[in-house]
Amino acid sequence: MGIIKIYFILGVSAIRSVRAGKYVNVLSGELKYQAYAPADLPPYPPINIDAEMSLLLGKAHRMLGRLDGIIEQIPDVDLFVAMYVRKEALLSSQIEGTQATLDDILDPDIEENTNIDIADVVNYIKAMQFALAKLDELPLCSRLLKDTHAVLMEGVRGQERSPGEFRRSQNWIGPQGGALKNAVFVPPRIEDMKIAMSELEKFINKLDDLDPLLKIGLIHYQFETIHPFLDGNGRIGRMLINLWLIVQKLLKSPVLYISYFFKRNRIEYYDRLMDVRLKGHYEEWLRFFLDGIINSAEDACETIQLITKLNAKNLEKIASLPGRNASAIKLFNYLGRNPIIDIARTAEALELQYNTVAKAVSKLESLKILEQANTFKRNRRFGYSEYLNVLRKDT
Repeated sequence: MGIIKIYFILGVSAIRSVRAGKYVNVLSGELKYQAYAPADLPPYPPINIDAEMSLLLGKAHRMLGRLDGIIEQIPDVDLFVAMYVRKEALLSSQIEGTQATLDDILDPDIEENTNIDIADVVNYIKAMQFALAKLDELPLCSRLLKDTHAVLMEGVRGQERSPGEFRRSQNWIGPQGGALKNAVFVPPRIEDMKIAMSELEKFINKLDDLDPLLKIGLIHYQFETIHPFLDGNGRIGRMLINLWLIVQKLLKSPVLYISYFFKRNRIEYYDRLMDVRLKGHYEEWLRFFLDGIINSAEDACETIQLITKLNAKNLEKIASLPGRNASAIKLFNYLGRNPIIDIARTAEALELQYNTVAKAVSKLESLKILEQANTFKRNRRFGYSEYLNVLRKDT
């Protein structure tokens, strides 16, 4: 359920309807509760794009354009995308309470690691990769979201909660271990949820004049409000943002980790969503959302530039070594995707002899590029420390 803050909502029963939707009574007597029925998008009255909103929109588009341009100039785009998907996966899972670190995700033994927190993040990575591939076949639609959800929930906690299917029972958001009667927010009833998801799918794929960044802000809000799955809604909802930016050709790769902004401003994030539901304040939510796009794009640009300069500096160091350094360069390139290594697995991955990789590791150690990451004499681990320090930021 995931929300720590408890909202004290007084007089909800008196709220007949607001711009964003209304509460409806469900059951009666001691079992009675109120579930939210969201209004269809776009909102009415329409979004008021005032001077502040226009400035934020312009800056958000410029920052995304800058980020997309920087990505274009990177020699190995796939390498950076792989690392960014891992980082977004970690941050998005941490919002849900997952206790894992970046080093856990980069562990060479990750396939043998049964830690359920790590499995959550690994599944997010698989789900994002799956969704990106599916975009070649399907539009952003309920089927794509369901199939992606099935990948996200496979073999992890929540796997018993109908992976790949919209819920068939009422869910709610509230304190950990709480009951429906203590809920902070109750999403739509099953019948209302089905209608709302159908209408959201139409809105996503409808051609209109609404700015695409405002549109994805509305889509994300609506999806989180509908909460169509029994578990994993937050992760799918945040994944949806990157998928939309790619579909709209605002980014070519999923390198915007907005989950850090939501994590850092977690209370405000939930407050803004709730404020739309209760008071119809879409504009305040959209300003917050655009600020998140801007901050996330700025962070991504800065990180990519730092890593690009770092790699260029270290390639120069390797080139300055006497003798033949082909194996050292091959190892260094491998570090971009695998910044924590052991010699045996690396030799197998690079199809090189163990001793050849060991010598290359020694060369990179001498240049302070690699550092031993544990104190073992056998099965030693080595880390690309400067690179890891850049990636660890915000995690």
